[in-house]
Amino acid sequence: MTDSKFQQLVAEALDALPDQFRDALKNIAIVVEEWPSEETRREMNLPSKYDLLGLYQGTPLPEREHGAGVFLPDVITLYRGPIERLCRTDRDRRREIAKTLFHEVGHYFGLDDERLAELGFE
Repeated sequence: MTDSKFQQLVAEALDALPDQFRDALKNIAIVVEEWPSEETRREMNLPSKYDLLGLYQGTPLPEREHGAGVFLPDVITLYRGPIERLCRTDRDRRREIAKTLFHEVGHYFGLDDERLAELGFE
């Protein structure tokens, strides 16, 4: 899959978020990287570069102090290599990109992995 096609699927997944969630996303960057860095894998104690499909980095909304000043944007990273390795078809990739993006957006809104799994975004 080309990089532009992958980016297009990410944009489609973002557009598919319910309006109330998409409209509430403020000061956040959504980026695509090929693989998680060695540093990221080490920080997360991941033995393989295939183990991480996405990552949210920032301060979840419920933990923010209002009026605390200007913040750098939060970042959601989707890792193309692991997603493509996991998925055989474009349909599978589309579904996994959306699931991974929704999972990371859930972290932005303060949901932990356990709650995301309950909601089907493990």
